[in-house]
Amino acid sequence: MPRSQGGQANKTGNVLEQVVISALNAHDFVMVPYREYEHHQEKYGKELVLRNVPYTTLYGGRGYTEFLILSERYNVRTRIECKWQQGAGSVDEKLPYTYLSCAESMDENDIIILIDGKGFRDGAVDWLRNAAEQRKYIPANCPNKHIRVMNTTEFLTWCNNTFR
Repeated sequence: MPRSQGGQANKTGNVLEQVVISALNAHDFVMVPYREYEHHQEKYGKELVLRNVPYTTLYGGRGYTEFLILSERYNVRTRIECKWQQGAGSVDEKLPYTYLSCAESMDENDIIILIDGKGFRDGAVDWLRNAAEQRKYIPANCPNKHIRVMNTTEFLTWCNNTFR
């Protein structure tokens, strides 16, 4: 039976998440669901990747990002939001919301928006990269907030350089 457009989007988006998992597993991080971690932090070490991590959205509701890296060894606390667009669709229309959520709603100062696929509209990824590079819309009370936009190759390079 053929997949629905939403089902196919979820499948291809999960492939991007698997890239993140593979890269971080290669650097000896332990993957833990956030819900399990929040109730049993004492069970885990100091080199973790939490999955499905909540935050309060711009609208005051509960949102989730795919990953939060917690590393005592490398002094890293980095949230990762994944966006994949393989074909025409609406993910690129959500990029401004994603960016504003990172800038205004997420507690972490270091955030990576991992974005890949060839289906984004012309100008969408450029807009996102430009907003992040120019620190647009980052509140004045968050001077240390750093949002980076990376494709898969850039993310793998970041992992290899950061976790030496």
